[in-house]
Amino acid sequence: MHHLVIQRHTTPLSQENLDQLCHIAAPISLEKFADDNGSNRGHNGARLRDIRSTGAATRHAIDAYCRTHHIDWAIIPAGLHLGDFKLLAMDMDSTLINIETVDEIGAAVGKKDEIAAITAAAMRGEIADYATSLRQRVALLAGVPLTALDRLYTDVLRLNPGAETLLSAAKAAGLKTQLVTGGFTHFTDRLKQRLGFDRVAANVLGVQGDALDGTVVGEVIDGEAKKRAVLGFCDDLGCDPGQVLVIGDGANDLPMMHAVGFSVAYHAKPKVREAATAAIDHGGLDSLLHWFE
Repeated sequence: MHHLVIQRHTTPLSQENLDQLCHIAAPISLEKFADDNGSNRGHNGARLRDIRSTGAATRHAIDAYCRTHHIDWAIIPAGLHLGDFKLLAMDMDSTLINIETVDEIGAAVGKKDEIAAITAAAMRGEIADYATSLRQRVALLAGVPLTALDRLYTDVLRLNPGAETLLSAAKAAGLKTQLVTGGFTHFTDRLKQRLGFDRVAANVLGVQGDALDGTVVGEVIDGEAKKRAVLGFCDDLGCDPGQVLVIGDGANDLPMMHAVGFSVAYHAKPKVREAATAAIDHGGLDSLLHWFE
């Protein structure tokens, strides 16, 4: 059996919302909850237990209604707990953090728009060779002083809502955590120390003197490299890929998302949203904590 979990993050769910989704999903029972900011928010979350079907027609009907009413939804196997997973692996840019770091570094040399256009196309899956596209973008960063990257981390980079809560809950449930990104070690080194990730895979920017030299050192962490990193850690932990939970937003996250048991599209591109097990379109990263029992 499966449950349908629904969440609205701005206003409480109305009785009409609940009635319509019960009509579509035909659950055996309904459990309401307040998913954040205390009970004064009202019941802005609900679990519809033991729904009638998880087929494509049901999913399409649920998605059509929830999109119209700005409701996040997920269909989850009954009895699934966060602690049933052994590893939480997540992307960095636009997933863990609020920016695409390569684009923002480009702002330091007046090339943000040019770089961002390539990044957006790559994240939508319109550029097949991600590694080449990253090297093209990084080449445009030649001459950026390292102090500009330091200021970017301090002044612009922010964790996305719910990130710390999610990671704390995952660790408390016994999961290992991994950051896998097409971004750069200049940022991941600090985030690993700050948030306690157990393992990181990221790109290394070439440096000459006190500035970037426009190169990526060594292998580019593209989609396939992300998948290898996740499965490698999984193998080291002695866990099955089905016990891995992955979160991402762009096309280069698809290989690792396809390789594991549960994938989450976070404020993601349409291609990624369609491929994921479940999606968070409106809420913070910690929204998924309410999916599990």
